Amino acid sequence: MKRQTLQLKPDPARVVVRPFKPATEPRDLNPTDKTRANHIVDRVLGLDADAAGRQLNEVLENFEGRHRNLLDIFEARAADMEGALAPHSPFDRIQRRLIGAYFMHEYSFEASALFNPSIVRHPDQSGAPVGGCRFILSLRAVGEGHISSLTFRSGSIGPEGQISVDPTARLASIPTVESRTKTPQGDDIEIMFRSGDDLSERVIFPVTDSQSNGIEDARFVAFNENGQITYYATYTAYSGRAIRSELLETRDFLKFRLMPLNGTVARNKGMALFPRKVDGRYAMIARQDNENLYLVYSDDLHTWNGGQAILRPKYPWEFVQIGSCGSPIELDDCWLLLTHGVGAVRKYSIGAVLLDKNDPSIVLGRSREPLLRPEPHEREGYVPNVVYTCGAMRHGDQIILPYAVSDMLTKFATINIDDLMNSITEV
Repeated sequence: MKRQTLQLKPDPARVVVRPFKPATEPRDLNPTDKTRANHIVDRVLGLDADAAGRQLNEVLENFEGRHRNLLDIFEARAADMEGALAPHSPFDRIQRRLIGAYFMHEYSFEASALFNPSIVRHPDQSGAPVGGCRFILSLRAVGEGHISSLTFRSGSIGPEGQISVDPTARLASIPTVESRTKTPQGDDIEIMFRSGDDLSERVIFPVTDSQSNGIEDARFVAFNENGQITYYATYTAYSGRAIRSELLETRDFLKFRLMPLNGTVARNKGMALFPRKVDGRYAMIARQDNENLYLVYSDDLHTWNGGQAILRPKYPWEFVQIGSCGSPIELDDCWLLLTHGVGAVRKYSIGAVLLDKNDPSIVLGRSREPLLRPEPHEREGYVPNVVYTCGAMRHGDQIILPYAVSDMLTKFATINIDDLMNSITEV
């Protein structure tokens, strides 16, 4: 395993503007009650026209260089608040924008951590280095209140496995919700980013009740069905009280669909989708019992039940539990499944398992020792003694492995496939 020097660290200067919700804002509020929100509106309406104009100009001078289209955002927020407000005189244009500004706030979405990455080939390979390829990296970003969102980077892999990441855009933004469908399991939503925004500007923030405290640990995979590539990601939705697995879908990383998953398997975390159907069915690696890994089949991408336990903790570095480190990677003769193991003093390491190409329930071999474990200089962070990944990819004869260090930052490593195969013990 060759560790590279490249690191991606959290940057507290990167901010998005998000709705600020004063207490007692829920839409079922009696609109005749004078709430905190109504008090704010009354104060704005109490300003004369010149004072309101000066105040709006001051807000724009202070924040406009930090965000795009602030006036449109303010107007949309004022419209969104309307259902929670008591009857009031009509807003003029300046009042509406100013009121919208009072119900927004800046959020430093990666102030605390930038970790748990997964990597897939970029749908646009123009400009890729000769003998290399372009990639998209997804990352879990954590800010104030330990709220997790999903952010992205793009970069290139050189012919010898050298990795470079494109410069990060200075600005960041959240998408527009294009549609929202209520289902018995929860909201099914479609979101859209502006086409001109750089990939690194795009931040998917929690937008449903089930995700309200975080979109965590997205495991992206380029799923091939009859030559058509769709990018899926299983992720953990955390409400602050409960977790469950949900599914993200995109073809261009511009428009996304986020939807709940059904079935007993989806009540847990750590699901990882195979990159194609196996024997005509969708296949998933999952962990229903917080300890072992299961193989689950389904005829319906959105419903997952049952499953067969195929991997249990075996070696000391994984005695506490094992879990998937992303979707299985198709090699010439088998499936490569990267796993994480938890050992003594809750130390996380990364290992590998080989599964039969035609019947992934058959385990061909597994790591007796980890491929990657925390080095002395990688042990300090938000959660000490952890290396972790949500997905690697194959490029030529190498596996490209982005990995998180102590739940704080992201690094990269590569391993030659032949070397990896030689390190795995036959079962």
